Amino acid sequence: MPGIKDVARRAGVGVATVSRVINNSGYVSEETKDKIEKAMKELDYMPNELARNLFRNKSGIIAVLVPALEHPFFSEFVNQVESALHEKGYKTMVCSTAKNSEYETEYLQMLKKCVVDGIITGVHSLNVDEYLINDMPIVALDRYIDDRIPIVSVDHRHGGIMAAREFIRCGCKKVVQLQGAKKVQSPALERHEYFQRELKKAGIQVYTYEMEWNKFDTEYFAQVVKEVYDMYPDADGMFGTDLVAMLFEKYALSKGRKIPEDLKIIAYDGTYVTDMAHPSLTKIKQPIERLAKEATRIITRAIDGNAATEKNIYLETVLIRGDSTRV
Repeated sequence: MPGIKDVARRAGVGVATVSRVINNSGYVSEETKDKIEKAMKELDYMPNELARNLFRNKSGIIAVLVPALEHPFFSEFVNQVESALHEKGYKTMVCSTAKNSEYETEYLQMLKKCVVDGIITGVHSLNVDEYLINDMPIVALDRYIDDRIPIVSVDHRHGGIMAAREFIRCGCKKVVQLQGAKKVQSPALERHEYFQRELKKAGIQVYTYEMEWNKFDTEYFAQVVKEVYDMYPDADGMFGTDLVAMLFEKYALSKGRKIPEDLKIIAYDGTYVTDMAHPSLTKIKQPIERLAKEATRIITRAIDGNAATEKNIYLETVLIRGDSTRV
């Protein structure tokens, strides 16, 4: 297998010059660069990626931390961010933390040891101290950690208001919403606050059920749905994330409720799983592909030394009306 010395010999230049071309680390004339690239092609020489990254003091890897890969929002985000990072020349290391809280700490320690170049985190950790002692690139997905760490999120306030106005349009009188644990500092909590505020202004009763922290499995969601439905069997509106909304629809139908005649449902996130619901669900859709691209843009710029120029990003959601509110 040819090495860098063979390339240098074939091109008639020094090894250091070949290294500069491979790593794009210094000036080399176009004529010399062409000779080196021609020699590499003739010898079928492939630069060692690990060696190149070590030369640059980089691993070429970015860690993506999410609470649970089985959750459709996070699985779709990971899929999109992996594609976006690949386009930027980075590999993705994925960590799901809900089942083991130690994973998060371990990945942050890897960041300090330069095993990864940066972290995109969407975990619902209650301990942010580990993030604050890292003077390295970190981007938060839908999570407030510290003023120094940029956030990529959506305008949840507007999302909550859109959902509320859809229930108002449908003539709902008693609406129940399921939200995540308030102990987590997330912009997502604002959608529930503004949702409730908008409905109360219209004289509509709102009942809020707060789910347990860091629980994302379908079995737990199904348990919550049954409990909430049994608590408010006469509710004529329900608002929750995709899986919760789908399970609520399924349970309500099993109880003989008609949708949308008896019960209106709005899902939040608008991931691929909502396409399997029947009747089709009205949804507030997050632009997950754009969230992934913005997170990728910010983290890669930070790795290149441009972190100070980045601000928090809040993208717009859209309402897509389905049969569950079609009146």
